[in-house]
Amino acid sequence: MKITVIGAGNVGATTAQRLVDKQLANEVVLVDIVEGVPQGKGLDILEAAPVEKTDTRIIGTNGYDETADSDLVIITAGIARKPGMSRDDLMNTNSKIVRGCTEAAIAKSPNATLIIVSNPLDVMTYVAWKSSGLKKQRVVGMAGVLDAARFRSFIAAELNVSVEDVHAFVLGGHGDSMVPLPRYSTVAGIPIPELMDKATVDRLVQRTRDGGIEIVNHLKTGSAYYAPSASAVLMAEAIIRDKKRILPCAAYLEGEYGISGTYVGVPVKLGRNGIEEIVEIKLSSEEAAALKKSADEVKGAIAKLSV
Repeated sequence: MKITVIGAGNVGATTAQRLVDKQLANEVVLVDIVEGVPQGKGLDILEAAPVEKTDTRIIGTNGYDETADSDLVIITAGIARKPGMSRDDLMNTNSKIVRGCTEAAIAKSPNATLIIVSNPLDVMTYVAWKSSGLKKQRVVGMAGVLDAARFRSFIAAELNVSVEDVHAFVLGGHGDSMVPLPRYSTVAGIPIPELMDKATVDRLVQRTRDGGIEIVNHLKTGSAYYAPSASAVLMAEAIIRDKKRILPCAAYLEGEYGISGTYVGVPVKLGRNGIEEIVEIKLSSEEAAALKKSADEVKGAIAKLSV
């Protein structure tokens, strides 16, 4: 197996490191336009291989020839969000970057599956899909896995329990309108509304929505990359190892949940063929309205772009 990671910034380089450490491919290619950066980071990761006991080969490059025949391409390229910058502020610049990366990668690896990490996530996944010419099942966005991980970590800390026993679902767009679902979020199978009062649940839901900007505000000059890279690699593992995981991911909907014509976060079955099934769960009228509102916001953002 061969995996390409486009973008050698914090998210991309950490993603490449995790892929190598987990030995998810025989070869990992790290691509970036800045000369020397992917080469240097790739060499650094390679030199850690004897310590981590992995034989996965990694190379860094500024071009796409080395990416040829990749089975999976993970796109992390784009400018990072800064304090005071909304996800929509990123849209125009990052759409051009993602379009260029997608076209260059697919020209060399027409049979690849794409995982999109660039922000604003749902819009960039749509841009990649339209630019790639691939079937919708082979272009998936990393959003809900990260948002659910944040929700899970906050729940575990609040209740002082292991994160291993905490499961959570977060649907909708990867932004302020995301839809955490407390009814489907559990600790050892127990729904969290039975373990904490509504005010606490609401506080954790809001912190989940603000999870990205909370980190941006701390870092001042950057954004999150440990949790995003871990989330992207979880998805990569599900695809590469055909694990059939049920994960919340950005998928293109054509009538599911009453939504059509946009990418938005929903539960999917992720395997060797990419999105193998969109799983429709029963939502309350309030939850369904929130998901539709989130999808409409993504649609509105997409409408501003010429793709």
